[in-house]
Amino acid sequence: MGFTITPRELKERLDKGDKLVLLDVREPWEYSLAKIEGSVLIPLGTLPQNLDKLDPNAEIVAHCHLGMRSADAVGFLSQQGFKNVKNLVGGIDAWSLQIDSSVPRYR
Repeated sequence: MGFTITPRELKERLDKGDKLVLLDVREPWEYSLAKIEGSVLIPLGTLPQNLDKLDPNAEIVAHCHLGMRSADAVGFLSQQGFKNVKNLVGGIDAWSLQIDSSVPRYR
């Protein structure tokens, strides 16, 4: 079973109205610069303390800037018994490039 989802696949799923939890594991300063509408911010470092904010049965798509931190988040959540967690390939940067150019890119 794949643990990744591309920006295009995510867009299709959202357009269909699929119920997904968009988990943003970046830092608050990054979130203030650019975010995917409807996402929940839980910075990677605080994820262990905030597990109760997430439904283990929900389908969760984690994302960060380029896809590294969210890959760590997916691994961690899987270890905690979350069954359906995916990493957004390329992060919010790829989302901005491929899907929604109104989302600012940053370094």
